[in-house]
Amino acid sequence: MAFDGIVTHAVTHELNERLASGRIMKIHQPTDTDIVMQIRTRNGNVRLLLSASLSFPRMHITNENYRNPLEAPMFCMLLRKYCEGAIIDGIHQIDMERIIHLDIRGRDELGDARTKRIVLEIMGRHSNLILMDPQSGMIHDGLHHVTPAVSRYRTVLPGRPYVAPPPQRKINPLVATKDDFIRRIRFNEGKIAKQIVGAFDGISPLIADEIMYRAGLPTQDSLWRAFAEITDLVKQQTYTPTFARTEHKEYFSAIPLTHLAHAVTETFTTISECLEAFYHGKAERDAVKQRMHDLARLVINERNKNEKKIEKLLETKQKAEDASKYQIYGELLTANLYQITRGQPEANVINYYEEEAPLLSIPLDPALTPSENAQAYFKRYTKAKNSRAFVDNQIAGAKEEILYLDTVLQQIENAGLADIEDIREELAEQGYLRARPSQGKKGNKQKNPTLERYTSSEGVTIYVGKNNKQNDYLTNRLANPDDTWLHTKDIPGSHVIIRGTEFGETTLMEAANLATYYSKARQSSQVPVDYTLVRHVRKPKGAKPGFVIYEQQKTQFVTPNDEIIRTLMKTKTTTS
Repeated sequence: MAFDGIVTHAVTHELNERLASGRIMKIHQPTDTDIVMQIRTRNGNVRLLLSASLSFPRMHITNENYRNPLEAPMFCMLLRKYCEGAIIDGIHQIDMERIIHLDIRGRDELGDARTKRIVLEIMGRHSNLILMDPQSGMIHDGLHHVTPAVSRYRTVLPGRPYVAPPPQRKINPLVATKDDFIRRIRFNEGKIAKQIVGAFDGISPLIADEIMYRAGLPTQDSLWRAFAEITDLVKQQTYTPTFARTEHKEYFSAIPLTHLAHAVTETFTTISECLEAFYHGKAERDAVKQRMHDLARLVINERNKNEKKIEKLLETKQKAEDASKYQIYGELLTANLYQITRGQPEANVINYYEEEAPLLSIPLDPALTPSENAQAYFKRYTKAKNSRAFVDNQIAGAKEEILYLDTVLQQIENAGLADIEDIREELAEQGYLRARPSQGKKGNKQKNPTLERYTSSEGVTIYVGKNNKQNDYLTNRLANPDDTWLHTKDIPGSHVIIRGTEFGETTLMEAANLATYYSKARQSSQVPVDYTLVRHVRKPKGAKPGFVIYEQQKTQFVTPNDEIIRTLMKTKTTTS
């Protein structure tokens, strides 16, 4: 894992320098695994992120703007109770482990002094964030509960004593001597980098590879020299936060990665800036992936139901179309009533509807008169004809439903965390999901959806709606009649609005690229994009969210241009 003991060492050193004696002013929990603290320091306000994400656990200063839920989760409320208004006494790493203690000092309701400790355990899928009393050693609560059924070594539950994760029985590299190093590495067994990781605490495979590269020929002396060179940097707190990109992977480190000579590298002033650059978008995409999985499965299931419904309706329609023979039976029986007597099981008549006029055998109900048999066939025909019209309406409705669900699936693929919540609310409003208790209550003022805003190379504002709520708001409420509206032709995608009338072909092309990028045809070429004035776009009464009809459109064929998209992304802001 890239967030190794050396990075943890650099983070705690930086946070101690910047946050020591700072006051915790606000605490939020934007996601199930992330806590954001606003801390007032001598040099201004700072936001500290503590994440116990199972995929991207970390701790660093952040400049990201997080969307907070309307109701704070229980763990967030507990942190507010004990930590808001408290002073940060210190931030410490335990040995070279990926365990960080944040000690705070405050006062309780009676004004008595009290100390609390927030423990962040960065351990992959076992990561956790725990609030405890350092004096009694008891846990107030943890972000992830660990019951005896999960771990017999330790539990993480309110009221239980805090037990640290089991030690790995490795040597702290900052206190290791040359003899320790030589004694723990078996040079004749090979896989020396793996041995270094297994013998010394806080050394990741990335750092072990760096040691091997700096050593050159892996002798005892050269390996020790490279090992000591790196540990001396850590002891002296001399860090060079580095972000490296290769064709297939990205890396970060608190020290230079000279063995990645072929990588594109970027250095930062602080380790927090480096971590922010590395994790930017990754953690959100991971959280979105987890949340969208259930939504996508629900939408796919609903889509499959509609496809099966269409199959059955087509079978019914085919039977209804075959029923035209009942009209012929009724008319032939009516024309031959004089030849038929009651009680006959069938009537053999000439079928004058065919050129060769063959003899046709028509089944009869012996209990009915010839006239009643004819009327029975007419009734069967009328019923089949009426059902055909009903079936056509049902098929059209199911196809419209599939089109809507395809649009939702496309929006889930491009969604951020805030967009996922909008989509969830929409699916609840459409009856696919049960509404949450906080939804639909009277008195809850609905906020305008948040939109993405871009600036074209001509300085023109372009808006993009990434889900149906945003699309409806953007097209039907925010846009002016003379703004230009764009959408991929007959392809699920986003509504795009070009503000005003003063723009050229460049802005139109850039907006068309955005419409293609936020559509199901993102990976295609020569994608048709329709555009027209907003005054020619309208939403039919009773239509599904995001659905509009339009006229007087022109069509532009666009092959998505990555360079255009990257340039526009640099101008992206959010607005409501």
